[in-house]
Amino acid sequence: MQTRRLTAAALATLVLTGSAALAQPALADATAPTAAARQAAQAVPFTQAAAHLAADGSYALGWASPAGHVDVTAHTRPDASDPGTALGGGAGTGGLAVPAGTLAADRHWYFKLTPDTGGAYVVTERSLGIASAKNFRDAGGYRTSDGRWVKYGVVYRSNKLNNLTAAEQQRIVDQGITRDVDLRNYSERKEDPDKVPAGVTYQVADVVSLAYGIKFHDPALMTLAQALAAGLFSGSSDLGQSIGYPFMVNFVGADHAFKDLLTAVNTNAGAIVYHCSAGKDRTGWGTAVLLTLLGVPRATVEADFLASNDYTGNPDAVELSWLRAAFDEVDHLYGNFDTYLHKGLGLDDATIQGLRNRLLTP
Repeated sequence: MQTRRLTAAALATLVLTGSAALAQPALADATAPTAAARQAAQAVPFTQAAAHLAADGSYALGWASPAGHVDVTAHTRPDASDPGTALGGGAGTGGLAVPAGTLAADRHWYFKLTPDTGGAYVVTERSLGIASAKNFRDAGGYRTSDGRWVKYGVVYRSNKLNNLTAAEQQRIVDQGITRDVDLRNYSERKEDPDKVPAGVTYQVADVVSLAYGIKFHDPALMTLAQALAAGLFSGSSDLGQSIGYPFMVNFVGADHAFKDLLTAVNTNAGAIVYHCSAGKDRTGWGTAVLLTLLGVPRATVEADFLASNDYTGNPDAVELSWLRAAFDEVDHLYGNFDTYLHKGLGLDDATIQGLRNRLLTP
């Protein structure tokens, strides 16, 4: 299946063309700009923005925007609230090479791109470089259909966190992560309990929990038969996964788990990480739901999903047909994604808007 060969580097440079429209409202007077004008001035003008960390410790930064000039500073905090280190700059569309040794290798660096017109945007290498959790990565850095960006440094996805070293735990703390949401079942949690850093709240959102009974929106046998047929038709290499993905939409217990996850993302004070065992299936669907809610195009959502093949080092870790089977189940049960969010997951408008306000640039 050719679509599964997307690399992590290609994902990080995936560009959705077109720029955010910047309104030019009339000013009420010469000194008091309207709210629309202030919002336009804060809008991030970048149509492409990425940071790549090479094996030798150097960074390659790239961006595209209608600005005339872009200044670049390096920071150790995701929100770039620390003083930062000036690195230089370049044209509105361009890039910057940061040689190895310029920045301390034991820190995860964030790069603030400040254009001479419009709002700044912070980019970073998506992976945190945690050897014991290879699929630990930032869920931000994607452009939405309306030209906004998902912020880096707020939401992270991962595989299980049972083997974190002291240094890796400190790296998690350094990113401002204050909550760990575990999507695994009881047996998985008992066998490989998370090593949660001090100060990080641990929360369970078990996708297969029976706490709400054994309930399905559609008869389980019908979903099973349809998923099996679809898996056979698509040539799935793992029919179990072809069946499992639709059930993450059809099973009522999963609804509660993903609602709890999204609610935690919305309300948590600080950044958040969520995970299952491999960080690709339950975590993959949870991420697909979150990114779709935020307005990230389906092609980008699918690219993020397929990137698990690279981060895990297993080219067959996930197949696109599995994710599409879950989206197909959403359409089958609810007709559209918005209805799934409201009636399936039980999210209210305030939570959905809260997630967008928190995770998206102006």
